[in-house]
Amino acid sequence: MTTSDLKPHLNRDHGHALLAEMIRIRRFEDKCAELYTQEKIRGFLHLYNGEEAVAVGTIPLLGAKDRVVATYREHGHALARGVPMKDIMAEMYGKAEGCAGGRGGSMHLFSKDVNFYGGNAIVGGGLPMATGLALADKMEPQDAVTACFFGEGAVAEGEFHESLNLAALWKLPVLFVCENNSYAMGTALDISEAETDISAKARSYTIKSEVVDGMDVVAVEAAARRALHHIRETGEPYFLECRTYRFRAHSMFDAQLYRTKEEVEAWRAKGPILRFQNWLEESGLIHPEDVLEITAEVDKEIAEAVSFAEAGKPEPIEYLTKYVMAPERPAPPAETVSSGEPVETTYREAVKAGIVEAMTQDDRVFLMGEDVGRYGGCYAVSKGLLDTFGPDRIRDTPLSESGFTGAGIGAAIAGMRPIVEVMTVNFSLLALDQILNTAATYRHMSNNQFGVPVVIRMATGAGKQLAAQHSHSLEGWYAHIPGIRVLAPATLEDARGMLSTAIKDPDPVLIFENVMLYNRSGQLAANAGAVDIDKAAIRRAGTDISLITYGGSLFKALDAADELAKENIDAEVVDLRSLRPLDMETIIASVTKTHRALIVDEGWKSGSLAAEIGMRLAEEAFYELDAPLARVCSEEVPIPYAQHLEEAAIPQTPKIVAAVKTLLSRS
Repeated sequence: MTTSDLKPHLNRDHGHALLAEMIRIRRFEDKCAELYTQEKIRGFLHLYNGEEAVAVGTIPLLGAKDRVVATYREHGHALARGVPMKDIMAEMYGKAEGCAGGRGGSMHLFSKDVNFYGGNAIVGGGLPMATGLALADKMEPQDAVTACFFGEGAVAEGEFHESLNLAALWKLPVLFVCENNSYAMGTALDISEAETDISAKARSYTIKSEVVDGMDVVAVEAAARRALHHIRETGEPYFLECRTYRFRAHSMFDAQLYRTKEEVEAWRAKGPILRFQNWLEESGLIHPEDVLEITAEVDKEIAEAVSFAEAGKPEPIEYLTKYVMAPERPAPPAETVSSGEPVETTYREAVKAGIVEAMTQDDRVFLMGEDVGRYGGCYAVSKGLLDTFGPDRIRDTPLSESGFTGAGIGAAIAGMRPIVEVMTVNFSLLALDQILNTAATYRHMSNNQFGVPVVIRMATGAGKQLAAQHSHSLEGWYAHIPGIRVLAPATLEDARGMLSTAIKDPDPVLIFENVMLYNRSGQLAANAGAVDIDKAAIRRAGTDISLITYGGSLFKALDAADELAKENIDAEVVDLRSLRPLDMETIIASVTKTHRALIVDEGWKSGSLAAEIGMRLAEEAFYELDAPLARVCSEEVPIPYAQHLEEAAIPQTPKIVAAVKTLLSRS
C-alpha cells in the first residue's frame, strides 16, 4: 500500500460501491428478521443493523491472502468478505447447501474459499485464534494480515488481554477491530468497565491504536487504510475502536428494556447509510434513482438467496457424525522391529526424543508453552531444546493458558503443527474454552473446511505432594469431548512414539503424561520411533481377570498382577493407551477370555472413565461376564498434600489386589 493509498478516493464508483454494500447488508438482515418471525430461521439471530460501516469500511481493503475472524454478529462481515449471499441464507435455514452445511447457523458462518474463519459465539473466543493465525503467517512469512472483529463486551474477557499481549509481545500482523456499540447484550459499557476508553487498553499493551467514528464509512476506511499500512510496513498489530451502535435488539429474543426508544432514534438519525447517502447526493456523486437501482438489485439478490435456501435440502441424518473427525488420516506407522543396542533412558527423555524427531522432520512443528524454553520445561522435558531450535520454535509464553492455547489452535488451523505444553492438567481448565469450543468443534461446525492439527501436552496425576490444584487426573473429562483424541502414554515406547504419530494427525490430540512416570527409567530400542495411537495393548496376558487401566496406574496394575500370581490368580493387564476413542475391541476380547473385569482409573469414581468403560462392557459384552464389573478409582476428595493422605486418595497396588480378591470371591 503506497502513501497515496492512505486516503479513500471518493469518486462516484467508490462511493456507489460503499453505499451499495451497506444497503446490501442492511436489507439482507431485514429479510432475515422477517424470516425469523416466520420461523424459517431459528436459534439466535444477532443483527448488524447500524454497524455496517465498520465491515464495509474495512474488509474490502483486505487482500485474498488475508484472514477474517468475526463474532456471532457476522452476517455483514461474511457478505463484505465475499461469501455468497445464497450460501449464507441457506446456512441460516440449516440446509446442506449452506456455507457450513447447516452445521453452524447464523452465528457460525465459514468460507475457506475467501479465508473467512467464522463467527465465534463465545464472547472474545476468536481473539486467541486470530493471534495464532497471525503467528503462523509470521513464522512462515505470508505477507498476510488477520483482521479480528469483536464487540466491546469482549474487552472484559481474559482472552482479550491475553491475545493483545501476545500480539504485541511477538509483533504479530493482526488488525484488531473493536465494534463498540455501547452494550454487551444489555449491559452498558460504563456499567461493566472502569475504563471506558477501549483504545487506551490497547495502548497499554504498546499497540498503536485509534478511535474511529464507526457510523462514518469514510472515516472507518481511512483508519483501516492507516492500520493496514502500518501492519504491512512493520509487521506489528494495530487496534481500531470503532464507536458505533446497533439499531435492533441484541438478538431477536431481546426485549430491549435497558435502553429507551428515544436513544435508539437519536442514533438512527446519524446512521451510516442515511449519513453517507445524504452526503453522496449533496455532493452530486449519486442521485436518488441510483439508490433505487441499488435497492432493486439487492432485493433481486435477496429473493434469489431465499429461493435457493428454500429449495435446499436438509443434511441427511446419517451424516450427523460426519466430520466430527477428519475423513482421512495418515496410515498408522508400521511396527518397528527393534535393532541395535537398547539404550537406557527415562520417560522424560523419551518424550523429549519424540519432540526432537517431530521438529527435525517437519519445519512447521514448534513447541510453545510456559517455561518450555529458557527454563527447560517444568518437568525438564524441553531442557536444551532452545539452544537447538531457537526461540521461534521453542516459544516461551506468558502465563496465559487460554491465550497461548488458542494461539496454538489458530496456528494449526493456518497449517502449522504446534505442540502446546500446558504445565499441569489443572491449569488446562483455563484453556478449556479454546479446547472445547474451538479445537474440538471447528471441523464439524465448518463442514470440514477447517481442521485443527494441534497437539496439546500436559502433566497429570498425583504423587508429588503438590496438593489439590496441581494433582488431579482430569483426562477422563477430556475423553468426554467429541472431536479430539486423548492419549495416555505409560511406557517408554509410547512416550517416545505417540507424539511422532499425533503430530501428523489432522485433528486435535491431547497427550496426558503422568507426573510419576517422568523419572521412570528402562531400556528403549535404539531405533524406537512412531507408534500406533488407536489401539489398546495387552501388557500382561492372563486368564482369570482383566485389569483395564492406563497411564500412571499401569505399573501399579502390573505389580498387582505379580502379587496375585503368587496366589495362583492369573491377571491380564490391558493398557488403554487411547482414552478417546476407546479401543473396545481389544477390551472386549480380553474380557471375553477372562470373563471378569476390574477397571483402574486415577480419576474420581463419579462420572469417571471407568464408569464409561464399565457401561460399554455391560452394553456390549454382558453375557461374557461371570462376575459383576468393578473399579478402583480415586477417592472423592481434592488431592491432599500430606503424603499418607495423598497415597490413600489414589489407586494403589494393595487396593487393586484387594478388589480382585473381592471380585473373585463373588464369582
